[in-house]
Amino acid sequence: MEGGTVETLIRYPVKGLQGQKLETVSVEEGGCLPLDRAFAIENGPIGFDEKSPKHFAKVNFLTLMRHERLALLETDYDEETGVLTILRQGRQVARGDLGTKIGRNMIEQFLAAFMSEELKGPPRILAADQHHFTDMAEPAIHIINLASVKALEMIVNMPIEPARFRANIEFSGLEPWAERNWLGRTLKIGEAEVEVLCETDRCAAVNVDLKTAKRGKSLPATLAQHFGTNTFGIYVKITKKGVIKRNDKLVLLDETTA
Repeated sequence: MEGGTVETLIRYPVKGLQGQKLETVSVEEGGCLPLDRAFAIENGPIGFDEKSPKHFAKVNFLTLMRHERLALLETDYDEETGVLTILRQGRQVARGDLGTKIGRNMIEQFLAAFMSEELKGPPRILAADQHHFTDMAEPAIHIINLASVKALEMIVNMPIEPARFRANIEFSGLEPWAERNWLGRTLKIGEAEVEVLCETDRCAAVNVDLKTAKRGKSLPATLAQHFGTNTFGIYVKITKKGVIKRNDKLVLLDETTA
């Protein structure tokens, strides 16, 4: 197989909020992207225990699936200081160190006012050492094929921002839907290797226009209509640690045995 190319590396420090593009990242076997979904915003008490964290479904948090208003916010997380800055239309509206109680309270107070009509209880920022609030219970990274995005654009006759799919890796250079044939197979991405676990079930989050924060055509329904499944993208498990950089090649290692 001719290699694809990593076009974009993205992590989402706070589940449901804006992602951060990276030039390079070092991944560990059996892990997630460092700091990806390291924080989540609890929407009403769920009994999360930071000393013994477990997986909770995304319906327990503020996410674009149900709270499209979040798309109006721009965010920046500083890894060195732990400070999250939230802006709206380029103007800072909240800032706080997520590593401190007072810093989290600053962000929580803003969200309590900004999301007041959609809250089930006081919003609370959750975190636990080495825990990731991903949609998958098993640690994984999410990958999409930009050619498949283009093919889906043709079907729905409208532009689709790849960021709607909130992937960690966006790649180019392969045929549309090639990734649908990779279940159980091994990919080399930069220095790392990954095993393809499953395709990604899509929810209503992908219907949100990230520029307007408005919902549009149902992409999961369109996928189901045309392909018999609402999946788009793949989840992969890291099986060999290494550095992944933008412009690295993505190659199917077991092509000859397919």
